[in-house]
Amino acid sequence: MDRPMEEEEEMKKKKTNPCSLVIGFDELTRSDASLVGGKNSSIGEMIVGLGSKGIAVPPGFATTARAYWKFVDSNGIREQAGTLIKQWQHGRASLVETGHAIRQLFLHGVWPPDLINAIGVAYRDLSSTIGTKEADVAVRSSATAEDLPDASFAGQQESFLNITGIDALMNACRRCYASLFTDRAISYRQSKGFDHLLVALSIGVQRMVRSDAGGSGVMFSIDTESGYDQIVLINASWGLGENIVQGTVDPDEYQIFKPLLKAAHLVPIIEKKQGGKKLKMVYGDAGIPTRNIPTSKAERAAFVLGDQEILHLSRWACVIEKHYGCPMDIEWAKDGLTGELFVVQARPETVHSRRDTGILQTYKIGKKGPLLTTGLSVGDAAVSGRLCMVDTARDPEHFSDGSILVTQTTDPDWVPLMKRAKAIITDHGGRTSHAAIVSRELGLPAVVGTGNATYILHTGQDVTVSCAEGDKGFIYEGISDISSETLDLAKVPSIDTDIMINLANPAAAYRWWRLPTDGIGLARMEFLVTNTIRIHPMALVHFDRLKDLEAKEKISELTSGYKDKPEYFVEKLAHGFAALCATVYPKPAIVRMSDFKTNEYAGLIGGTEFEPKEENPMLGFRGASRYYSPLYQEGFALECRAIKRLREEMGFTNAIPMIPFCRTVGEAAKVLKTMSDNGLKRGEHGLQVYVMCEIPSNVILAAEFANHFDGFSIGSNDLTQLTLGVDRDSGELADLFDEQDPAVRWMIAQVITTARRMGCRIGFCGQAPSDHPEFAKFLANAGIDSISVSPDSFASVKAYAAASEQERLSAITDESNML
Repeated sequence: MDRPMEEEEEMKKKKTNPCSLVIGFDELTRSDASLVGGKNSSIGEMIVGLGSKGIAVPPGFATTARAYWKFVDSNGIREQAGTLIKQWQHGRASLVETGHAIRQLFLHGVWPPDLINAIGVAYRDLSSTIGTKEADVAVRSSATAEDLPDASFAGQQESFLNITGIDALMNACRRCYASLFTDRAISYRQSKGFDHLLVALSIGVQRMVRSDAGGSGVMFSIDTESGYDQIVLINASWGLGENIVQGTVDPDEYQIFKPLLKAAHLVPIIEKKQGGKKLKMVYGDAGIPTRNIPTSKAERAAFVLGDQEILHLSRWACVIEKHYGCPMDIEWAKDGLTGELFVVQARPETVHSRRDTGILQTYKIGKKGPLLTTGLSVGDAAVSGRLCMVDTARDPEHFSDGSILVTQTTDPDWVPLMKRAKAIITDHGGRTSHAAIVSRELGLPAVVGTGNATYILHTGQDVTVSCAEGDKGFIYEGISDISSETLDLAKVPSIDTDIMINLANPAAAYRWWRLPTDGIGLARMEFLVTNTIRIHPMALVHFDRLKDLEAKEKISELTSGYKDKPEYFVEKLAHGFAALCATVYPKPAIVRMSDFKTNEYAGLIGGTEFEPKEENPMLGFRGASRYYSPLYQEGFALECRAIKRLREEMGFTNAIPMIPFCRTVGEAAKVLKTMSDNGLKRGEHGLQVYVMCEIPSNVILAAEFANHFDGFSIGSNDLTQLTLGVDRDSGELADLFDEQDPAVRWMIAQVITTARRMGCRIGFCGQAPSDHPEFAKFLANAGIDSISVSPDSFASVKAYAAASEQERLSAITDESNML
């Protein structure tokens, strides 16, 4: 726990009175969980231990376990409930009948005078502190057995928002007590082996944050799917926070890189995804505390949080995580009247904290059927099976065990049914929705927030659910071949040759954070442009002159919310590369500038008006030649703006831009000047610039190229094509295209020798080492600095390189012994 020594000593002296009926949050710490439950003790912990560090938590108080038992025993509930439970356990009553009967005992119970007086005094004191006669409060349940390492009771008991006045408060407290015996809570305790009459309930009464006029949400100090511990994940929606937890809205999602948050001048926001946010919960009227209303078009089109608010919450998440010493699940709220941010709850994250981080399991899907729908992936597994659509949790008999559950959304009533499922698909919800949280706890793959699953899928349909391809989940038609591999990271050998990985898809990057890589050897810009941006950069720069009306309409749709259309390209590109750079930070991430061919560029939205038609695009207007050309230099300027933002504003100085297909030394000078004109000057702010070695001229004049660049990366596909004179895409000449041809090997060995002589780093980023063990050994023997391969080949290539190093070492030893 991160407290000053004198504060620690003071806390040790403090003894919370176990006989108290009501205790202020400012008198509680997390050691009081047996007295006021995990939720309330954690609120007290933050107020007491983190208030001095700027964490704002609304004040309030908690009723104790003693208060609960006083209410229970003064109304004779203990004996009656025990009898009802035994009747159910012996099959003489149904769960529904039992739960209803016990809840009625609570709802018709009478408050003992001293208990109602204690709650009344605490409520009046809270109101006075706030400066009002009757405070608006949130009334939440906190079971004394909740949030244990192997059992999470969160969400099973009721919470009530915007409760005003002592009568309404006491009624809400009754309903909280009764919710300890909902059908789902009884069923859960039974499955976990808890004695129903030994679990007590504390009630937290906390000043309402006016998030009905602002926004609210949930944040994790860890990536919820991969367990990547350098990320803060924030979900946000308009209004009160119940809709996010219940999964009835598709929230905004923000990802923030924790190691760079300490620098006040940086904005390390890796991702900002806008959710649909079609509903918001606000204060009600006519005796109804809250109600849902549709959001406006402006609200749906806007982010709930600004960048500085995102960073502010993220820093709080880091402080809270450090204090508790584990990843945290945190609820926050923004007061729309004052603009203030608050933390209203915090609890330890329980899924990834129990995982074995030394084991990496990956899934591969072969022979995929047609794509049916997509959503957010939960987990990293893949399964095939038969769908079963269920409209309501009250219809469990309609669900076949082992099927894939499809429904609009879930809440705690669905848990018994979810346990019987193979996977889960929902229309609504984000990564912090009920469906996502429970799926993680159950170890089930889930795809949430599809928007249309219940519309396009049907019961009895065979599908494959894939959460193994990044943060997007895919539903494919039919039964696919699914294989999995397990890698024990402790057994990966240490070697002198750097083994890096090739990454292009930011959505899949976090899957590989546990690999002990030496960085990213190749991050392709083309993937980001094609899959995320989709628009030709020149069509954004010259939007007004576009003649293609259909393209203009698509561009307007994709860039809605951006006053400056080129900013869309810059922001998306910077965020995409940031996700890749973050997974290996501070190790290098080599990001290749665009290397589309003209026919590929023309395929982007609006691209046909800016690209010449070429007979042989492979050897045409591509790579470095585009960057200083009037036909594309404005597009390249956007690429440079994105890299500059990535490095200087977001803080990812490990990003190293690399120039592809640079034909001559003179062209190298032109490109570096163009980059400098756009704010990327080699050597300034530690900027290094690499070049692809993929043209024979790069090998022949390697020493001259080394005077302009800080490193080489050998691209074996183009180098093989141009060395052997074989079109790499030609089916007729496929037998001649061989990266292991002696001529190609000579070229590679030659440029490695020259680069090392010039003191210039050189790596290899082709596929050959992944496919051919002997090629990895050849590269290691030739003295390559690094080999970059696909992530799923990492372990095998590292083993090949290790074997080569061992052979060299043995040979040297033998030679030394002979001498």
